[in-house]
Amino acid sequence: MIIWLNGPFGGGKTQTAYELHRRLPGSVVCDPEHVGFGLHRMMPPALRGDFQDLPAWRQGVFEVLDLAAQRHPGQGQGQGPVLVPMTVTEPRYFAETVGRLRAAGHDVRHFALLAERETVLRRLGERGLGRGLKRESFAVARLDGCLEALRGPEFADHLVTDQLTVSQAAGRIAATAGLRAAPDTDGALRGRLRRALVGVRHIRFD
Repeated sequence: MIIWLNGPFGGGKTQTAYELHRRLPGSVVCDPEHVGFGLHRMMPPALRGDFQDLPAWRQGVFEVLDLAAQRHPGQGQGQGPVLVPMTVTEPRYFAETVGRLRAAGHDVRHFALLAERETVLRRLGERGLGRGLKRESFAVARLDGCLEALRGPEFADHLVTDQLTVSQAAGRIAATAGLRAAPDTDGALRGRLRRALVGVRHIRFD
């Protein structure tokens, strides 16, 4: 199974993916952003736009996820789901990634993590490393378009997360996908520290 976590930038995709990874034995996180970062590093800075516009990105994401879903070893615990945190709002690109994986026979469960604009802005501000929303100008500029697009029926299932913790969102996704997630035994402090560590590990410098 592939679980694709869609949503606006700052919507909690990566945090939710790693919470699922922690609680679903044998699961693996495959982040398509890394394909895009690699393509950007190969290109002159003046040519670096939205990497999703590059056919090589869509082809690469399909090929890597196709391989991972078929052959990843499950960390010695039996093959678990492939967890994919990635914002995709362009219907054609969605068809060339999620749609193509489904056409290839994979069981792809797609979830759009949605929230009110104010909720997403607050979350973006919290991860801004002391600079508030200034560091998140890319995400803020695309927020309204992302939310509008992802509310469309083609991007179901929709999960509204304004009143959910990361743990609760992960639990609902696992249950909807028919997976048995391990219970969350973190206390409040340990949970905050764990999420902070995930955030630090995914700071982008390029």
